[in-house]
Amino acid sequence: MPSAKVLESKAARVAELEEKLKGAASFVLVDYKGITVADDTVLRRSLREANVEYFVEKNTLLGRALHNIGMDDFGEVLNGTTAIAISRDDQTAPASILGKYAEKSETFKLKAGCVDGEYYNEAQVNALSKIPSKDILLAQLVGSLQGPIQKLAALLQAVVDKNGEAA
Repeated sequence: MPSAKVLESKAARVAELEEKLKGAASFVLVDYKGITVADDTVLRRSLREANVEYFVEKNTLLGRALHNIGMDDFGEVLNGTTAIAISRDDQTAPASILGKYAEKSETFKLKAGCVDGEYYNEAQVNALSKIPSKDILLAQLVGSLQGPIQKLAALLQAVVDKNGEAA
């Protein structure tokens, strides 16, 4: 039987995980088996730059925290080595960064994830990893809106220039 001190520290860790998961825009669980220290360092740096928190967690503690916040779909993937990447503001960043690394590795695998409280299985997380980030999508939207406006401005300028020459 574990001591009261051990149980207390585990309960505190579960509560801390619950808070992180509740405030997350998205999170992704991965099987990090086979990753080298050098690759892990590069991966962690790119996740930090994207404001994504990444850490290894015990399956039992993570399972308890997920259960406590009403996410019971993750039970089947909580086995083996598990790391979690949590983003508070970007729904695609964890899946995108980890998905790029998983494509290059034979042993590093995406397990499952969650976006805005909705469970994503492995296939859905892989599909999500291919979607550009929120900033890129917004830039593409602005670019597509800006194109017709620029053409209209050029057309109006051509009419003004033509009428100015005729006068």
